[in-house]
Amino acid sequence: MKDYLVERVLLAAGHIKETHDTIRETAKKFGYSKSTIHNDVSYRLPEIDFALYEETKRILDENFADKHNRGGESTRKKYMTEQEV
Repeated sequence: MKDYLVERVLLAAGHIKETHDTIRETAKKFGYSKSTIHNDVSYRLPEIDFALYEETKRILDENFADKHNRGGESTRKKYMTEQEV
């Protein structure tokens, strides 16, 4: 695997580990697509650093399980703003 790919994968995984950001937030931060970040942390990372992959996978699983709560909160804020106007 090319050095720049390894660096990108480790950078994205390290960011997710430190901040608990979602794949979407991580992609936006680094300027890559969601698909690129997903492939990096799901398929390339286990080949590079399996321990980091396990930690990152746990965080992403938590984010996935909490996704419906964040969506509901966003909808609630939207309707609260509309009522104020």
